[in-house]
Amino acid sequence: MHPAPHTAAHPRRPLALALTALVALALTACTAGSGEGGQASGERGDPSVRPGLQRFYGQELAWRPCGDGLSCARLTVPRDYAHPRNGKTFVLPVAKAATAGKHDRIGSLVYNPGGPGASGVSDLKSDSGEVFSEEVRARFDIVSFDPRGVGGSRPAVTCAEPDDEGAADDAPEPLTPRTRGDRARALAAARADAEACAKGSGGILRQVGTDDAARDLDVLRAALGDRKLSYLGWSYGTSLGTSYAEQFPHRVRALALDGATDPSLNWSQRAISQGAGFRRAVEDYAEYCADIAGAGCPGTSPAEISGVLDRLFEEAAREPLPVSDEEAYEVDARTLLDVVTDAMYSPEDDWEALSDALAEAADGDATRLAELAEGDDASGDDASGDDASGNARSKRREAGNDDDALLAVSCLDTPHPRAAGPYWKALAPAEKAAGVYGTSSVVDELTCKDWPAGTQRPHRVRAAGVPPVLVVGTTGDPATPYEEARSLAEQFPGGMLLTYEGVGHTAYGRSNACVTDAVDDYLIDLKRIGADTIC
Repeated sequence: MHPAPHTAAHPRRPLALALTALVALALTACTAGSGEGGQASGERGDPSVRPGLQRFYGQELAWRPCGDGLSCARLTVPRDYAHPRNGKTFVLPVAKAATAGKHDRIGSLVYNPGGPGASGVSDLKSDSGEVFSEEVRARFDIVSFDPRGVGGSRPAVTCAEPDDEGAADDAPEPLTPRTRGDRARALAAARADAEACAKGSGGILRQVGTDDAARDLDVLRAALGDRKLSYLGWSYGTSLGTSYAEQFPHRVRALALDGATDPSLNWSQRAISQGAGFRRAVEDYAEYCADIAGAGCPGTSPAEISGVLDRLFEEAAREPLPVSDEEAYEVDARTLLDVVTDAMYSPEDDWEALSDALAEAADGDATRLAELAEGDDASGDDASGDDASGNARSKRREAGNDDDALLAVSCLDTPHPRAAGPYWKALAPAEKAAGVYGTSSVVDELTCKDWPAGTQRPHRVRAAGVPPVLVVGTTGDPATPYEEARSLAEQFPGGMLLTYEGVGHTAYGRSNACVTDAVDDYLIDLKRIGADTIC
C-alpha cells in the first residue's frame, strides 16, 4: 500500500496487524516484466535454467527450529535479475508451520500478510498461522517470508531521520493545503522524507519493487520443492500475487487474493479510491454508533457524530487538541486522522474504543485519542504503519522498518509526476470524493515525487494461461475498496469474485464461515465458486 497514512501494512488487523497507513497502497502490481523471469522470458524458457539463475533456483533451504513449532530458513535471491552474476544478493528470512497431515499433504501454501512492509516471518511467528482452518493446515505447510528490503531481509530498507532544518516555520501541515505556504511546507516535508530514504538506502531503492519480489517468490517456490505455487495474499499481498500471475502464469496452482487492488489505476486514481473507501467506512461507523446509541458514542445520530468529527478536525487543524497529560501524544489534525482511519480496519476491535475517545475529545479532553495514537488500543497493535509527520514518524521508526519499506516499495511501484502541479490539481476531485481522507491521501503521494523511477505502469492484468484466480472483496473495506476487487476479478481470465457483505479490511480469517469455506475449498480442491457469490 502506500506512503499515505491510511494504508495498512497488515491486512488482518483483528488477527495481528492492520493494513498500512493512509491511502495509497502503492500496490500497483507489475507489468509483465521483461527482465529475467518475467512473463516474456518465461515464454522463452524456464528461468531456473537461465544463465546466472541456476544457483538460486537450485538452492536447498536449511531449516532449523525457531520456536512455537516453526522452522526457519534463509533464501538467497539476486538483487538484480537482469544481472544475477554480479554477486549482489538479498537474503530473505522464511518461516514454515509444517503440516501434520504428511500423507494428504498437497504442498506449501505461501502467504503474504500485506503492506508493503509487513514481515511475513513475524506475522507467522505471532500465531497468525492459526487464521488458517484446520482443514488447510492439515493439507499444506503454511509458509511466509520477508520480501526484499522488508523486516529481516539483508539488506533492508532504512530511512534516516528527515532533516527538518530549513523549514519555513513550525506551523502544522494541513490535511488540505490551500495556501502557497501550506503547499511549500508539504513539499518540503515530502522532499525531506525522500532524501532521508535515499541517504539511508540509496543503493537498493531501485531494487525493492513488487515485480522483483514476485520473481523471489518463484525462487522460493522452487526451493520449497513445489512444482506450482499455492498462494494467499491479503491487501498488498494481492499486488504481489497479481505480479506473480503475470510473470509465471503456468506456475500457478491456486491464487487467492483478499482485499484486492486494481493495477490499472494511476497514482491519483488510487489515492482518491482509497480516500473514498475510508470516508465511506467512517460513515458506516457513524451509522453503527448511532444505532447502538451507547453511552460512549459521541452523538445520537449519524449526522451528529459526523459533525463532532468535522469540528474536531477543524479544531485540531488550528492547534493540537487539549490533553490532561502533558507527556501525552500531541493530537494534531494528522494524528486525529490516523487514529480514526486506523480504527476502520477492524471494527470488532476498535470502534468502541474510538467512540469513547471521540466523546471525551468532544468534551475537551483528547487524552484517550493520544493513547490510541500511541498504540494503546484494544488489540495492543500499532495499526497504521504510515509515514505521518511528527511524533508518529519517530515512534514507528523505533519499531522497525515497516514504514520505510512501505514508502520504498509504494513509490517504486507506482509512477508519479515530477512536478508539483498535478498533485495540487488532484486536490479538488479528492476533496469532492472523500473530504480530508482524499486530500490527505494526495498529499501523502508527494514523497514519491522525488523517488527513483521504477519500471511499472498502470495496466490491466496480462496473465494468459493462468488458472482461475479467486478474488475476495469486502463491500465496506476502507483501504482496498470493493470496486477494485471487482475490477481485478474481471481482468483475470476466468477470474472469480467472492463478495463479503461487511465492514473492515479483508474477509478471510475473520469469523465468516461462508468466506472461510469458499476460500478453503478453492485452496484445497481448486473448487470454483459461482458467479455473483455473496457471503
